Amino acid sequence: MPITLPNDLPAYDILSNEGVMVMSPGRAATQDIRPLRIGLLNLMPKKIQTENQFARLIGATPLQIEFQLIRMSDHESRNTAADHLQSFYRRFCEVEETGEKFDGLIITGAPIEHLPFEEVTYWDELTRVFAWTQSHVHSTFGVCWGGMAMAWHFHRLEKHLLDHKAFGCFRHRNLAPASPYLRGFSDDVLVPVSRWTEVRQDEVDAIPALTTLIASDQVGPCLLQDPCHRALYVFNHFEYDSTTLKDEYDRDVVSGKPINVPVNYYPEDDPSRAPTNRWRSHAHLLYGNWINEIYQTTPFDLNRIGEA
Repeated sequence: MPITLPNDLPAYDILSNEGVMVMSPGRAATQDIRPLRIGLLNLMPKKIQTENQFARLIGATPLQIEFQLIRMSDHESRNTAADHLQSFYRRFCEVEETGEKFDGLIITGAPIEHLPFEEVTYWDELTRVFAWTQSHVHSTFGVCWGGMAMAWHFHRLEKHLLDHKAFGCFRHRNLAPASPYLRGFSDDVLVPVSRWTEVRQDEVDAIPALTTLIASDQVGPCLLQDPCHRALYVFNHFEYDSTTLKDEYDRDVVSGKPINVPVNYYPEDDPSRAPTNRWRSHAHLLYGNWINEIYQTTPFDLNRIGEA
């Protein structure tokens, strides 16, 4: 079954050309089925790139997905055209006012790692989002800074600044092969990483409510499960395109910023050679497993989401 996207959203043509099944809202309305409602709270500056990445993974499952794009109410993006935001995004305050509910919500990262959480301009509204998920979202997936922000809000799990950027593709260990979220995962997983902060394993272990599913000896915890809040927190980037790290590296080189060649990304660490995507299959497994787990556990009646 396909993901439902507006016909004129850039992702519609991009994913169609890649062979991903997409469906217009009009076609979806004629099917006698309740699609899963998955929201994307997009905090990234380049919103089109990010929505494409997540739509690609969500749209690869055998279930019909109604994909909703959401943004913060008062934070204005300077890197995405206003007409795109106007056409395809809803402000969180509008979603909140309707009282509608979602089977799943992805909260993306944001390039504001150096700031204490409470100094982020939209932090107060984001804490409202976190509280709202507990009664209006069946399962929430926090990604990179979004995951760290959720873990701080719910558990006071610290994020720590690194003295250099964790940047490249790092080997990770599958610590919970029996987890439904890791069905089909290898014991050893390569994951793209791009961040200036970390959470520390000993501090995660000190919080009984959190379970580490995937971790790296080099860059620490990657995927945490928080059953009490029906949430997953992933601090690295399964969703990245093949060239995302290259684009970040090239951008910093051109601007004269100090940046290391991303680790274990280019063949023989040679930036003149094209990178090879070695994480795509695990990306599809992770998000496909998340969608499947939602499908198996979410109530048919969306109004019952959040009931004790």
